[in-house]
Amino acid sequence: MYREPSDVKRVASLGAGPIGGGWTAHFLARGYDVTAYIHDPSERDALMAVVETGWVSLTELGLAPGASMDRLQVTSDLNEAVKGFDFIQESVPERLDVKQALYRRLGDIVPENVVIGSSTSGLTMTEIASDCAGPERCVIGHPFNPPYLLPLVEIVGGKQTDKRAVDWAAAFYEAAGKAPLVMKKEVPGFVATRLQEALWREALHMVSNGEATPEDIDIALKNGPAPRMAVQGQCMAFHVACGEGGMATNLDQFGPALKWPWTRLEAPELTGELRNRMVEGCNAMAGGRNFTDMAAERDRKIVAVLKAVRDTG
Repeated sequence: MYREPSDVKRVASLGAGPIGGGWTAHFLARGYDVTAYIHDPSERDALMAVVETGWVSLTELGLAPGASMDRLQVTSDLNEAVKGFDFIQESVPERLDVKQALYRRLGDIVPENVVIGSSTSGLTMTEIASDCAGPERCVIGHPFNPPYLLPLVEIVGGKQTDKRAVDWAAAFYEAAGKAPLVMKKEVPGFVATRLQEALWREALHMVSNGEATPEDIDIALKNGPAPRMAVQGQCMAFHVACGEGGMATNLDQFGPALKWPWTRLEAPELTGELRNRMVEGCNAMAGGRNFTDMAAERDRKIVAVLKAVRDTG
């Protein structure tokens, strides 16, 4: 029914923001012909800024044979953007009404044998494709930001999605150089975002209670769990940390501490005071640097980590 994932040559990327632009850069770097859809011609500069920023890091990591920014076309004509393409990655604004309206149109103009993947981070495909013709080929392919560097893509279908479309999407993303994670069911926040949000809630609690500053929290993460997580996830890190006994020893020894009062997984109230503490703390860490410079520094360091992990197998 669907084209072989390894035979995909042309990809449409819908959306001009950091995620849409990030996907565009990634697909170009993997050697695909890409058409990027922007809602308005005035969005072109913003799209190209993301693509050009990403291209620096992608070049450092190594481009696929034939990869070139010359293989990019940009259009504000949706019909032109999706005509004759093998896969569509949707990254339009995170508003249910906007996505539903887009999928109504896509259902009418995209052939039924073309899978449509959504970058949504908080909506479900059941909601998004509720009024789409051919919802069985619609899946969520949620990336981590920036999509051109971080390999993860979380994949899940909606209630009307065909399992074959989910399996196809997983195979395609893998062929496109990503690390696909196929979820068992639709759940808010997927997997990685839920884990990230647990850290975020605990951080906000500590700042709210005067226990730590934003800088303290980032120092702790960058110099503690973060380097280890580049090579071992949370579960495997705790398994290895307890020696020969592994996870059994971890749970038997430390399990009772799971209920200790340092865990505050309910979100704190976002008061004006907490809001200001977070903003002021992050501005202090930024030290007057602008977004472009900080993003470039982030990308350089992520590239170094990715290359180190890749080169050590």
